Amino acid sequence: MQESATESARAGRSVTLVGFWTNALLIVIKFLAGWFGRSQALLADAVHSVSDLLTDGVTLLGIHVGRQEADERHPFGHARLETLASALVGVSLVGTGVYIGVSAGIAIHEHQEHHPTALALVGAGLSIACKELLYQYTVSVGKRIQSRLIVVNAWHHRSDALSSVAVFLGVLGTYVHPAWHILDAYAALLVSFFIVKVGLEALRDSLREFTDTAPAPEIIDQIERCICRTDGVLDVHDLRVRTAGGRYQMEAHVGVNERLTVGEGHRIAKEVEGCLLDEIEDMDRIIIHVDPRRP
Repeated sequence: MQESATESARAGRSVTLVGFWTNALLIVIKFLAGWFGRSQALLADAVHSVSDLLTDGVTLLGIHVGRQEADERHPFGHARLETLASALVGVSLVGTGVYIGVSAGIAIHEHQEHHPTALALVGAGLSIACKELLYQYTVSVGKRIQSRLIVVNAWHHRSDALSSVAVFLGVLGTYVHPAWHILDAYAALLVSFFIVKVGLEALRDSLREFTDTAPAPEIIDQIERCICRTDGVLDVHDLRVRTAGGRYQMEAHVGVNERLTVGEGHRIAKEVEGCLLDEIEDMDRIIIHVDPRRP
């Protein structure tokens, strides 16, 4: 059973607020551990967490606005505002990744020496544990309430966890063998690739929604099979599907026996809608046109 828009928005706000305060705490921990632990990579990871904090704010705004019910000025709902928020999160990720990558590249080029201490290891390890738990919690809520924005934000947490793994390994190598001090900068560079990749993927998905790109062929096939299995449906044509806020909006024409009454045709259309809502995950809005056919 799907949650109401109000319940979904409440769940989305709740999980995002947990992420917000967790990120705020991790920023302090990683900055202190990176500064006193002499780790450029951990300081770069702290900057990544600052971007997490900002994107949590964007996510909160996107969920609040994007999950509002349709109104007179927005008859199709506000889901595209959620898509816009996802795009802003993607831009934030890309910008953060580029900044970290350039800083690490300069450190490598200039052979800057950093000799992290055990404190940096502790900070990176704590970040890995917290961010992975936060990812698992956030992505489960995002899938449950069918919000691409929450899922994208969950991957923001996962990218932070992955970057902290890179930091941990780089700091560990430098700590074990001081001559490998450059590993810390290389770890920061690797962090930037993780961040940029996730950001570009978020931007790609948002662009597909803005341009009304059809979903994957297997989704279209699944929808067609569901429609054709409904008793009374003779054929299906002019099927159109788009995505808004991570959920599908579609319309289709179905052929029925021309001898049926209007009421019987309407009943078949409602059965088609019921099948689609039951079997197609993330289905939101359905419009079915009934066309007469000779049996």
